[in-house]
Amino acid sequence: MAQDAVPGLLSKATELLEGHFAFLPAFESTLDEAKVADVLQTVAGRLADNYPYFHPLYAGQMLKPPHPVARAAYALAMKINPNNHARDGGRASSEMEIEAVADLAKMFGWTEFLGHLTSSGTLANLEALWVAGQLAPGKRIVGSEQAHYTHQRISAVLKLEYSAIPADQSGRMNLEALEAELRKGDVGTVVVTMGTTAIGAVEPLDQVLALKQRYGFRIHVDSAYGGYFRLIRNELDEPARRAYTVMDQADSIVIDPHKHGLQPYGCGCILFRDPGVGRLYKHDSPYTYFTSKELHLGEISLECSRAGAAAVALWATQRLLPLTPDGEFAAGLLRGRRAAVELERRLRLDDGFELPATGTPELDIVVWKMRAHSPVEASQMAHRVFVACATRDLHLALVQLPEWWFHSEGRQGAKPAGEMVTCLRSVLMKPEHEFWIDAIWDRLTAGCASAIGRQNRCRNQQLK
Repeated sequence: MAQDAVPGLLSKATELLEGHFAFLPAFESTLDEAKVADVLQTVAGRLADNYPYFHPLYAGQMLKPPHPVARAAYALAMKINPNNHARDGGRASSEMEIEAVADLAKMFGWTEFLGHLTSSGTLANLEALWVAGQLAPGKRIVGSEQAHYTHQRISAVLKLEYSAIPADQSGRMNLEALEAELRKGDVGTVVVTMGTTAIGAVEPLDQVLALKQRYGFRIHVDSAYGGYFRLIRNELDEPARRAYTVMDQADSIVIDPHKHGLQPYGCGCILFRDPGVGRLYKHDSPYTYFTSKELHLGEISLECSRAGAAAVALWATQRLLPLTPDGEFAAGLLRGRRAAVELERRLRLDDGFELPATGTPELDIVVWKMRAHSPVEASQMAHRVFVACATRDLHLALVQLPEWWFHSEGRQGAKPAGEMVTCLRSVLMKPEHEFWIDAIWDRLTAGCASAIGRQNRCRNQQLK
């Protein structure tokens, strides 16, 4: 969809929507256009103080521009400003939410489920852990030390005990350490992260499921970042492919459409495999209430007011780009991952960089550290390169990782003592990144030369 076509298409759709309510008596609404224009010009000036998140040269944090149809559908819905807490506040948008969430659940292999949209992945995870605490009172929540930091905060808010499991050299939960905790008999839920926010590691859900058979616990999958990659699981490396294949066996799943799903902030989603957990939201309703077609979204959410426009935008996007393995949406995910694999290849061939010993990126995040005599020096160099690249309009991110992850002789068992090192990080989640790798690489190497006085020292000069 051409960007310049969107305003005209939105104008026509707005006119059509207004026509549906033309039967109502007219009323006056005053608007000082001069003052509004002045305010909007000021807003545009203030918004210029941002990174260019929409551009392929922004390759830092998990910021993916909403699809034009999502922005247009959101704006169209704001003519009404529906509230999806109750049907009275958003009749059409509530139906669209139910349909859009069903498409997400189907992507994970579920047709019977309970789920709804949330304002964020944090709220979605909060609901998952709240249900976990209700079903296993007094038992602990455990997750990898590389799980999102909000799990520990959420557990504290819910007055649930949370324990962090050490990560191995791949950035995934150490299964031996996990089993040691499970033997204590007081673990109620294990949080499995499908795509850690630091390096994009996919934890071995298939192996955690095997432990569940022996110890009995709930599994909550936090795939806020990585959930959509289930569509292209057959294109991933074998460990990730196995994990994504068995996602349908999880008890609950969180996914954030405002990450890879091309949606504006905020749009998260919580899904439960057992529709019966709905009884925990409304204790005086029969079980069948939550599995009927007359699902009342306000009765299965801890949030009250929720933007109906978010549901409309998601519905419209999934109508245009269905969530199928052979569709245009999945092709966009694959292009981003190919970009990450190519960037990692070039970095590995350059003597000035060091990469984790785990191999190719599992999803679309690439991390690397500067080769130096010490972690402190490497961290200082990373900061300088970060700034130098930004002056060349290449925007990366910084992340602190265990220094031992970069040693091929690193132990896979308990975490050894060692320093943290500041690394450079790139999230290549825009499909356009595949075609901008040369431009990204040129700016990265130029930034390195400027910041630390080094020239490109590649073992293979034919990187391109």
